[in-house]
Amino acid sequence: MEDIIYNQLGYSILSWTVFLPVVGAVLLLFVRNAAAVRWTTLLFTIATFFVAFPILGNFDKTTHKMQFVEKSPWIPSWGINYFIGIDGISVLFIFLTTILSILCVLVSWKSIENKVKEFHIAILTLEAGMLGVFVALDFFLFYLFWEAMLIPMFLLIGVWGGKNRLYAAIKFFLYTLVGSVLMLVGIVVLYFAGGKTLDILALSNMHAQFPFQLQFWLFLAFFAAFAVKVPMFPVHTWLPDAHTEAPTAGSVILAGVLIKMGAYGFLRFSMPMLPDATKFFMVPIMVLSVVAIIYGALVCFAQKDFKRLIAYSSVSHMGYVTLGLFALNTQGVEGGILQMLNHGIITGAMFLMIGIIYERTHTRVIADYGGFAKIVPWYAGLFMILTFASIGLPATNGFIGEFLIMFGAFKAKKILGVFAATGIILGAGYMLWLYQRIFFQEANPDYDAGGHHHVRDLDLREVITLVPLFVFVFWIGFYPNTFLEYMHASVEHLIQGMELTAVAGNENMIAKYIMEIF
Repeated sequence: MEDIIYNQLGYSILSWTVFLPVVGAVLLLFVRNAAAVRWTTLLFTIATFFVAFPILGNFDKTTHKMQFVEKSPWIPSWGINYFIGIDGISVLFIFLTTILSILCVLVSWKSIENKVKEFHIAILTLEAGMLGVFVALDFFLFYLFWEAMLIPMFLLIGVWGGKNRLYAAIKFFLYTLVGSVLMLVGIVVLYFAGGKTLDILALSNMHAQFPFQLQFWLFLAFFAAFAVKVPMFPVHTWLPDAHTEAPTAGSVILAGVLIKMGAYGFLRFSMPMLPDATKFFMVPIMVLSVVAIIYGALVCFAQKDFKRLIAYSSVSHMGYVTLGLFALNTQGVEGGILQMLNHGIITGAMFLMIGIIYERTHTRVIADYGGFAKIVPWYAGLFMILTFASIGLPATNGFIGEFLIMFGAFKAKKILGVFAATGIILGAGYMLWLYQRIFFQEANPDYDAGGHHHVRDLDLREVITLVPLFVFVFWIGFYPNTFLEYMHASVEHLIQGMELTAVAGNENMIAKYIMEIF
């Protein structure tokens, strides 16, 4: 029986969701007025969200099967199909992408004044690429969407970024491109090893046919692409530069969705297709994850730039995600997926708030702030909530994700769980210290009430932009099952599939093969 459920709604809801932003981008080519460009982009991002919304109500949470599937021959001679669908692992990221795209348009309403049309075309094109990655079930289609995301993101950083934008954009492009080329090699090898098919579900079901030697090298090829995208230590160095130089919308999308693609790749490809190699690399990747957690947190203490500090915190937080995923148990994997969602909400909101205050002060140097709890009290209150969510305070979304990850990590490797727990303490340290310096230390006279730079509090547009993310901070914090129940069946199927592999009885064969390599 096929692991798919063809479209339940009678129309191509996933195709509409993916390609509606492309229609908007094409339409913008004929719009000249900057205000009309902004409103048209906002209309299409909101429309994309509402077009996708019926997926939630019609999604069957009791099955691991791919749902809302659309499949048509595309290039039959190569075995390539237009094949899309979603399961419990990917469904929530469709809505994270559509929501953050709307907010990116709103936060850029006043801050982007040059090449307005081109900027909004890039936003819509990037949204389509990200949505395509989450729905693609054919490797060729997946790779097209994966590479297509690079171009608009490169332009967002390189054209609308800060003074070192070209350096950051080229570094981002080169890092991700090198990893993607190695992944392409892996896809070609899988194509021939799997009987000349690029069907992701078919390849996942025939993993028993792939010998460990093949899985070993394929895992490394995919790891090169996914580890850079996460980004994992030590291939993380492009992220702080990209975040620092990107415009606010670019940083929100980068932190909220783009870096989740690497972790999604592990879940969709490495684990189901290469289970023997995944188990073999489980401990090394968990160790790298713990290093990223501690290293990212320690480096945060040394940062002087507001935005760069949050960027390095992403390295630490994504370390928790990969730690949970490679614990290879239900608690760890579900915690990792939920924390991917949480990180997109929390860090996306933080970059929105950094962009909002930067519009007023034109500085991101932490030492330039001070006393802002008195100057912008509403802003200070909302940022305090995000600070508590980031450090995992109970009743916020950050708590439940970290709790599940730590539970899974202790269940898999207790000593690594102990070391990972130190990252929670360090995270509380750098976030509370950041909050103290910006909002409670001696006020900068330039921005104080009597200063010559008047800093106003949040306006209505900014509040509307932020409110949806704060709703999710508390919704997930108080009742996470709303979101966890979408992924239960898919995660259980993934874990059960890996438990059926025979790697546990092949330690001698694996050790012999590794000795032959070296």
